[in-house]
Amino acid sequence: MVGFPRKLFLLVIFCASTALLSACEEQDQSTQSPEFSDGPGNQEQIYVFGIHPLHNPERLHEIFGPLMRHLEAKIPEAKFRLEASRNYAAYDEKLYSGKFHFSLPNPFQTINSLKHGYRVFGKMGDDHNFRGIILVRKDSGIEKVEDLKGKPVSFPAPSALAATMMPQFYLQTNGLDVMKDLDIRYVGSQESSIMNVFLGDTVAGATWPPPWRLLAAERPQLSEELEIKWQTDPLPNNGLVARGDVASDLVDEVAAVLFGLHEHEAGRALLHRMDLSRFERADNDTFQSVVDFVEVFAETVRPVD
Repeated sequence: MVGFPRKLFLLVIFCASTALLSACEEQDQSTQSPEFSDGPGNQEQIYVFGIHPLHNPERLHEIFGPLMRHLEAKIPEAKFRLEASRNYAAYDEKLYSGKFHFSLPNPFQTINSLKHGYRVFGKMGDDHNFRGIILVRKDSGIEKVEDLKGKPVSFPAPSALAATMMPQFYLQTNGLDVMKDLDIRYVGSQESSIMNVFLGDTVAGATWPPPWRLLAAERPQLSEELEIKWQTDPLPNNGLVARGDVASDLVDEVAAVLFGLHEHEAGRALLHRMDLSRFERADNDTFQSVVDFVEVFAETVRPVD
C-alpha cells in the first residue's frame, strides 16, 4: 500500500496543477466569429480549435499547441488558437453554442454536434484504442464485476464515451445495475479518475488507454500499483468537425495537413505526442455505430442528453 505522506504529496501536486490549469482556461476565451490579427494588412483570421478534455488543459496545450503552429505554417493566411476546457460540461457548452470553428470532440459529442451546425470531415485513426478500461488497485481484492457492488467507482464525466458510457455499459451487461449498485463518482477528468483509484478514494476507476499510458509513463508507481481489470470493445475514434460557416476551402486545407502528418518526420513527431498513428478521412455516416450504441445505452443503462 502507498504510505499516507506519499499519497498526500501526490494529491497536493495533482490538485495544485488542476487549479493552475483552470486559471489558464479562464484566460483562453474567444468569440464565435473569426478574430483578426494585428499583422500586415490585418488579413489573418483567427480560428478557434477546441479539443475535448482528452487530458487536463495544460497537457492539452502541451500536446496540441505544436499542431496549431504546424497548421499555421502550412496555411499562412489563417491563425489557429487552441482552446481547452476544464471539464466536459464546459467543453459541451462551447461546442453546442458554436464557439469553435474546428473541434476534436469525442464520438458522442461528434454525433451531437451535427445538431448544432457542425459537419464531420475526419477523425483520429487507431480505433482499437477507443475503448474503455476499468482500473483497480492490484491489492484491492476485486476479482469479479459483482465485487464492485455498493462501492465507489470513478468516471471522468457523464458524457465521456470511452471512459464513462462504454465502461458503464460493460458493467451493466456483466451483472450490475449500474445506477443502483454503484456509488458513481464523476470526478471531472481522465487523470482524476485514475488518481482516485491510486489514492484509494474509489475501488475502481474508468478511463481509456491514451491518458492511462501517458500518466503511467510519467508516474511509474501507477502501473506498479494499478492494473487494467476489464476493457470494452472499441468504437470509432474521436471526430474532427468544422462549423458550417467555415469556408470549405479552408476545411479542405486543414484536412490535407492533418491527413498527411503520418507521411513526414515532423508530422509523426506531432502524432507521437497524441499517442496516435494518423488522422483519417471521415464523414457523418462514419459514426453511425456510435448512434446505435448510444441508443442501446440509453435503453439499458441511463438516459443521455
